[in-house]
Amino acid sequence: MGGARSGKSSFAEEIAEKLSKEEVIYLATAQALDQEMEERITHHKKQRPQAWETIEEPLALSEVIENVKDNKTVLMDCLTLFISNMILKQAELDKNENNLTQKFNIEQEIINEIETTIKKARKNDLNLIIVSNQVGQGVVPNNELGRLFRDIAGRANQFVADTADRVFMTIAGYPIDLNDISMKNKTNFLDNLEED
Repeated sequence: MGGARSGKSSFAEEIAEKLSKEEVIYLATAQALDQEMEERITHHKKQRPQAWETIEEPLALSEVIENVKDNKTVLMDCLTLFISNMILKQAELDKNENNLTQKFNIEQEIINEIETTIKKARKNDLNLIIVSNQVGQGVVPNNELGRLFRDIAGRANQFVADTADRVFMTIAGYPIDLNDISMKNKTNFLDNLEED
């Protein structure tokens, strides 16, 4: 995880290459909806080894993972684009309705898809590397859709981090191993506070 241009994708690619050399599947969630995004996608493609297989899938992550076998490494870049894709798809379906229930349901649908993806990766014994943006440390978005995205992304990042074997935060190109600096047992820490 990390902010924009923090080095998270580059670090994830280094991990993938170290784990599997050329046997890497790059699961790209970006959609080239405008020229700027086309340029970003082109730039990302040039950065990674040509031998890697690229699968472009903006929504059905678990379906892709289900079909990957043989202990391969899958680098998914990125979780927050997947979340954005899901929210925008739902917003398009609901644009003529003011349906708050659907807005809350979309979060559960997103978490369910992430959970299913992770379960299938574990079942197939894959190395799954997930890249995600840390979006909750900036300015509060000035519109409802932006705030919905920020909130869902934050909770999705927590969910992924809770299920991951290792979690890294990148800042200015430097990866920080959050497993090494996090509280090993939050409950014990909180219990000790009461005793003091």
